[in-house]
Amino acid sequence: MNRTSDVRKIAFIGDYLPRKCGIATYTHDLCTSVATQFPSADCFVVPVNDVPGGYDYPPEVRFEIEEKELDSYLRAADFLNFSNADVACLQHEYGIFGGPAGSHVLRLLRNLRMPIVTTLHTVLKEPDHDQRRVMGEILDLSARVIVMTERARAFLLDVWKAPESKVDLIAHGIPDMPFVDPAFYKDQFGVEGKLVALTFGLLSPNKGIENMLEAMPAILEEFPDFVYIVLGATHPNLVREQGERYRIGLERLAKNLGIRENVSFYNRFVDLPELIEFLGVADVYVTPYLNPEQITSGTLSYAFGCGKAVVSTPYWHAEELLADGRGVLTPFGDSKALATAIRDLLRDDSRRHAMRKRGYLMGREMIWGRVAHQFVESFQQARRSRLDVPVKPLAVRTLAEQPLDLPGWRLDHLDRMSDSAGIIQHATFTVPNLAEGYCTDDNARALLLTTMLEQLGQAMPRTARLASTYAAFLNYAFNPARGRFRNFMGFDRRWMEEEGSDDSHGRAIWVLGALVHRSRRADLQFWASDLFDRALPALLETTSPRAWAFGLLGVCHYLRRLAGARPASQARDLLTQKLLALHGAVASADWDWFEDRLTYDNARLPQGLIASARSGGPPEALQVGLGALSWLAGHHRAPSGCFRPIGCNGFYVREGVRAQFDQQPVEAQAMVSACLEAYHASEDPAWLVEARRAFEWFLGGNDLGLELYDASSGGCRDGLQEDRINQNQGAESTLAFLLSLAEMKLVESVLSHQRQVQAN
Repeated sequence: MNRTSDVRKIAFIGDYLPRKCGIATYTHDLCTSVATQFPSADCFVVPVNDVPGGYDYPPEVRFEIEEKELDSYLRAADFLNFSNADVACLQHEYGIFGGPAGSHVLRLLRNLRMPIVTTLHTVLKEPDHDQRRVMGEILDLSARVIVMTERARAFLLDVWKAPESKVDLIAHGIPDMPFVDPAFYKDQFGVEGKLVALTFGLLSPNKGIENMLEAMPAILEEFPDFVYIVLGATHPNLVREQGERYRIGLERLAKNLGIRENVSFYNRFVDLPELIEFLGVADVYVTPYLNPEQITSGTLSYAFGCGKAVVSTPYWHAEELLADGRGVLTPFGDSKALATAIRDLLRDDSRRHAMRKRGYLMGREMIWGRVAHQFVESFQQARRSRLDVPVKPLAVRTLAEQPLDLPGWRLDHLDRMSDSAGIIQHATFTVPNLAEGYCTDDNARALLLTTMLEQLGQAMPRTARLASTYAAFLNYAFNPARGRFRNFMGFDRRWMEEEGSDDSHGRAIWVLGALVHRSRRADLQFWASDLFDRALPALLETTSPRAWAFGLLGVCHYLRRLAGARPASQARDLLTQKLLALHGAVASADWDWFEDRLTYDNARLPQGLIASARSGGPPEALQVGLGALSWLAGHHRAPSGCFRPIGCNGFYVREGVRAQFDQQPVEAQAMVSACLEAYHASEDPAWLVEARRAFEWFLGGNDLGLELYDASSGGCRDGLQEDRINQNQGAESTLAFLLSLAEMKLVESVLSHQRQVQAN
């Protein structure tokens, strides 16, 4: 089995041990099994307390819900959202949550931001009004729904009209117990040489133990050494209401029937190792339940799957599991039929052992290890489910047809992420993560932003101060001995390398050229021109196509201000030819691209060629650049019409399957910038459509309809995952949005001026 998964954090919601109930045991076994099978996953539990003060929970319990307190469910939703869990796995039974038909749980589910996978422990055929209302909303809010029997699945589809595509059938899990002869364990219980029947589980009147006790005299007539073990504590709710009156009544009945010496009551809630020993000792397992509407029985699953011959009344789960000779069914409340069925099994060793073997072999598919893998597959489908929901096609108009209502400037997060050294790389939510230090890539982007703000008339003392800080970082990053920029610097102001990546060098060249072209500060222009000249030779020695494209953008900016600069012109021609040669070697009719895969910052490759043509490069560069960008735009468009960049979780290899997630802000920024470059080169308004499409990805025009831009902080979240947004707001993401906003505002100002001229 595959023991890896992209589901890294799982929240299990439901009753939990040491609370004494079947769902508590189920939640514990499920959580433990998933954690064991997928050790890299962080599995934690949010249980529901039915008593003041709760229980002495183990460490995996991280938040507790008070059953009757409605606000507790809302606090639990906040906790789960803050935890950034990949999926919430709810165990649902009407009776474990507060409110009519357990309706309090809806307050929790409505406010969760992650996908919900609900395991239904009860599926009713004839629900009342409250039950129908609650279950209907749970089905709507759940990305996946898990049932444990075919009958439950049929009810869900026929009665509840649940979409078949979101329903998973996963059998109740069982322990992986060896197939042993019951005689192996009998000496531990003092019943060696005797035939033993077992019933286990929390005691309550609906379990029908009375009927089994009344069947005992008839069984003992033929098998005088027959022993019946009743294992389990009285249900806690019954104890709170009546004390031990029910158990005492059963013991009195055994005494009156004269079978007291043949019945053993074990009044305790046993753990798994002890339960396995009790199961091992049984020749026959009995579930004489009185309620036919029991869709799932964990005790029946355990006994059947561990290789016990089972005699049961025909409640729903038993009818399904024990069909075709896998067990024996007797009428409800019929102690005579129960006695007859058990005598027949005890007398026929061959039949009993064959029944045991069939159950055990079938149970191999029910062991918890297998069930855990099925659950994780359901979790993964839940995370992907939003892509399967039909989305209304997105109508995208050009900026000329409908000016875009662009957000205003908010630089709070840029300030928050910047200190006297530069801009810090990463953030935990909106808090700068100092441990990650700084990088040239981000400081170069930040310096470019300050120059664009200056163009937009947003120059202010704060902007000038930030520009000087980012420029000082780049100046310090340049290693004159090697002619290259370092990239990563720790918070202790120590460089972690003598030279950085090709890409970081190309980005630095890009920004220096842009300052020469765009900056209105003579001091920055002189500084940028000098550093550009010293860093340019090393750019020509790089091997990364993206470094060539980044550098080419800087060179073209430089030449727009200093058109006669021969080294820059030669660099433009050389880098242009490198990209054209790459395209010529790889591109085909169905793959109009420069490489055999689409990875990161993709749009920068054709943008570099388009910019080259605009600054005096070969005309062929424009044709190739526009063609490749048009091909890329087609691959960056979802069926709904929204922008869908290549995901960084696997990228897109030629003739392979494209990664849909995680979608990164830098991809949207690159597409905005490249499309506006294409518009300026061709004056084709279709490129304004593509630029707007990519920009609206930040504002909710994406696969999930969620905003990446955080207007409250001024930052941008780090990416779009299958089912949610990465809430961290790092420098790269924030700068990607702010740079895109700056470019959109610049082109909007140009178009606005054109509209005014036309109006006059």
